[in-house]
Amino acid sequence: MTPSNLKTQFLCILILLLHAGISQSQGLTQRIRGAVTDQILSRPLTGATVTLLGEGGREERSTITDSNGNFYFRDVPIGRRQLRISHIGFKESVLDNILVEAGKESVLNIPLEAAAHTENEVVIRAGSRRNRPLNEMSVVSSRAFTVEETQKFPAAVNDPLRMATSFAGVIAPFDGNNDIVIRGNSPTGLLWRMEGVDIPNPNHFSSAASSGGGISILSAQLLSNSDFLTGAFPAEYGDALSGVFDLHLRKGNNEKREYTLQAGVLGLDASAEGPLSPFYKGSFLVNYRYSTLALLKKIGLDIGSGVPVFQDLSYNIYMPTRKWGEFSLFGFAGLSSSKGTPKKDSVKWKEENDRYAQTYSGTTAMTGLTHNIFLGSRTNLRSVLAVSYTGSKIAVDYMDDNYQYSRSYTSNDKTPKWTLTSTLNHRFGTSNIFRAGYIVNLIGFNYYQEARKSPEAPLLRQVDASGHTQTIQAFAQWQGRPADHLLFNAGVHYLELLLNHSRAIEPRASVKWEIDDKNSIGLGIGLHSQIQALGVYFAQDTIAGGQYYRPNGNLGLTHAQHYVLSYNHRLGADLNLKAELYYQRLYNSPVNANDTNTFSTLNIESSDYVSDPLVNKGKGKNYGMELSLEKFLSHRLYYMVNTSLYQSKYTALDGIERNTRFNGNYVINFVAGKEFIMSQRADRSKIFGVNIKTVYAGGFRTTPIDAVQSTLQNQTIYYQKEAYTLSNPAYFRTDLRLSLKKERRHLTTILSLDLQNLTGRRNVYDQQYDIVKKKVVTIYQVGLIPVLNYKVEF
Repeated sequence: MTPSNLKTQFLCILILLLHAGISQSQGLTQRIRGAVTDQILSRPLTGATVTLLGEGGREERSTITDSNGNFYFRDVPIGRRQLRISHIGFKESVLDNILVEAGKESVLNIPLEAAAHTENEVVIRAGSRRNRPLNEMSVVSSRAFTVEETQKFPAAVNDPLRMATSFAGVIAPFDGNNDIVIRGNSPTGLLWRMEGVDIPNPNHFSSAASSGGGISILSAQLLSNSDFLTGAFPAEYGDALSGVFDLHLRKGNNEKREYTLQAGVLGLDASAEGPLSPFYKGSFLVNYRYSTLALLKKIGLDIGSGVPVFQDLSYNIYMPTRKWGEFSLFGFAGLSSSKGTPKKDSVKWKEENDRYAQTYSGTTAMTGLTHNIFLGSRTNLRSVLAVSYTGSKIAVDYMDDNYQYSRSYTSNDKTPKWTLTSTLNHRFGTSNIFRAGYIVNLIGFNYYQEARKSPEAPLLRQVDASGHTQTIQAFAQWQGRPADHLLFNAGVHYLELLLNHSRAIEPRASVKWEIDDKNSIGLGIGLHSQIQALGVYFAQDTIAGGQYYRPNGNLGLTHAQHYVLSYNHRLGADLNLKAELYYQRLYNSPVNANDTNTFSTLNIESSDYVSDPLVNKGKGKNYGMELSLEKFLSHRLYYMVNTSLYQSKYTALDGIERNTRFNGNYVINFVAGKEFIMSQRADRSKIFGVNIKTVYAGGFRTTPIDAVQSTLQNQTIYYQKEAYTLSNPAYFRTDLRLSLKKERRHLTTILSLDLQNLTGRRNVYDQQYDIVKKKVVTIYQVGLIPVLNYKVEF
């Protein structure tokens, strides 16, 4: 497809979408409906009272849930609404800022928390459930995030990872992708989970050993409210050191068809949802996106020599039955590619990268079948069978002075995986909950990687392996509530890699004391472990005679002990202050087997498999304080200010404690947004939104470069003994999002503009020796990027 044809298609689609907004109507109302369920068992609650509240908490109307826990409110004026839900034996709950739009119904799933003692029932007041994690076992270092936050936070562009950088203790190491550093930990320590099953890295342009990539495969159209955890995880989470994204999908509308179309500089996006049949409560929800960043290149932005192209599909099909429980078929698939070639004109080679041709293609896919069934009135069993595949091919060629290519780097990775997991929940009375389960993975692998250290160096095979292995995880945890204001969690997690039988038994515990309706204290402790990137175990090194051997086949797990103390103070109905102290002790981390080399896996960002010989003798520690002041959305205004002061250290085989790559020491975030009603009539409305985000953070650490040796060896040579003694300049970035929402009968349109790095500041990323310039050069991060988007819901 030529750029001119692509431009023509974009213009045609935008014109069609704009004309679709012309509509006449009698008034702007919509339905609010949903289901009320038991938070632990997901069982529908019959007879719950649901009250629609107006301004000032005034009761407008009420209804009672039916035998399936469902409720309906018809002809609700558009805008932001509030619901109060109560049921005998459960804590009353209030849902704030329910967004009612003309284009789509508001379909809600509302879990209620059981009261420990019904004769002295505690009432959860308005606003108290805001950002509380959906997983009731998480009491520290965790919060829920909404789909609206991934859409309205500046530069988040519907991406959970980019949205998370607004939270305390989280920062992006590089603007060019969505990797995140949590509390000084490597980005590779993050776990992804969806609908109760661990999933592969759901990002385009990702490498085999990373947890992030260029942009998320997942569509915000499918996501429901989800959890983000940054430390001391409950026992059900394993194989993670730094954080967890526990994602939930929403069900499609099972009563009417609804559609969403989007067009912008990031491509075209379309989603559809509706009932599977007129007389069946099942539903479907599907989203497809095609994107090319050619438009960004056309307007003069530097996105590299190649043009990234990607497309993805995501879906959730809900299939309830009368006797055999509920089934859901869900999943996603993403294809991404890019290709860049150097110019055959040495005059135009300004830096080393101008001499390289790079080709990338990646595939990530996953599908899962869930089954949820009730085993009596106090027990439910949830099982998931999933199959996934990740694969990537990368080729890098170097062009010499005679314009001839030579292969510099090649990788070809394929990882198919089968996963079976089940979780049993059982309630003992109203005060005790038991949860147990297992996760079994059957992992296939086919890895190949070769590289040369410099254009003149030989091409060395680093990984060449195929086969399969298994991992086993099991967990059990108990929650007790001796009183409504006091909660205890205790559990244990087991993790084993059958490839070399490295294993860990991990005890976890937490407690939360709600001092009164405004103050609470939480404490969490636990042991957490992680398997190394699978390709590391098959890394090859050479011995005398040029023979290959695998030095890392018996590497063990990396371990981390987490300690978290949390204090939460509610300053008002929509204002909250939270402080957390944390300490993480990491040990058994792989480091270079040579005590003159200071390499540690604790400093890895998102790179290739490590091919050097490693030993489990490294150590590390992260400790710090986080303070966050958050005003939840009310009166069309929200803001969040948070700061993190921290230290991140590691020790290699030489026994010297050093800064990690990610020890920036401090991060300060400010996020705010305001909605302005420009016009509001009976048949239409117009709302203008302004959202801004600013981050100021200490620069990451770098290692000094030996310029003399780099020149002699024609590659970057570091002073190993001075690893991470230098600090980059402070990082500063401001993002702005402007939006215009128009509402008409059964139609919502949103025109938005995200300006990433509004000031165009050139933040420093790193340094390297450039073989073209014959000197050490500074690598800068991404400048100003505008992202224009137009969205229609109907």
